[in-house]
Amino acid sequence: MPDLQYFDYGEKEIQWLKARDPILGAAMDEIGHINRPVIPDMFMALVNAIVGQQISTKAQVTIWNRMLEKFSSITPESLEAISAEELQSCGISMRKALYIKEIADSVLNGSLNLRQLQTMSDEQVCIHLGQIKGIGVWTAEMLMIFSLQRPDVMSWYDLAILRGLRMLYHHRKITPQLFNKYKRRYSPYATVASLYLWAIAGGACQHLADYQPKKAAPKKEEGRDNKIGWRSKK
Repeated sequence: MPDLQYFDYGEKEIQWLKARDPILGAAMDEIGHINRPVIPDMFMALVNAIVGQQISTKAQVTIWNRMLEKFSSITPESLEAISAEELQSCGISMRKALYIKEIADSVLNGSLNLRQLQTMSDEQVCIHLGQIKGIGVWTAEMLMIFSLQRPDVMSWYDLAILRGLRMLYHHRKITPQLFNKYKRRYSPYATVASLYLWAIAGGACQHLADYQPKKAAPKKEEGRDNKIGWRSKK
């Protein structure tokens, strides 16, 4: 197992963000340096991002560790040789298992050249990867952060980022316009800001609360069975 690597940032990024946004800066002082693991191998990182779609970080880590233990390696060749059912047995949905199989096939047949991503802009990476089934903007953005280590990525599609913004700035709702305001403020180091917003959303600053209005409980109607199933994405 290779040594764990972390997203690389230092005093330059910290001091720049603190000067631009004292509120974020205070949270950064409280939290301290964040060691967020990265996966330099782009194929492994892409599979990891697929695993993490619409589940909590804790669940993603559990499933990913299970995959690392079960399979000798995570490569296009090794995953092509196993069935979608074997992938699913690690705790992912069949849909995700099929996405991963298709990505492995795309790399092996040459329709997806991951090395080319290194020379593309952030927008080009999203467009290029978006042509592959199962990869949307969020997945491409996670690859840019946790493998390519791009410095200025902040995902509108990440629920924890939105939660972190609500908590830090006491907003009830984050609109696209509000999100873009903060992203411009953090640029060109929005990725580092994202690391801290994730930490805030996870409870790193215990005095901060989520200001999103609570959803009203459904009213029971007389004479009707009011059983409702709830499903959470995070």
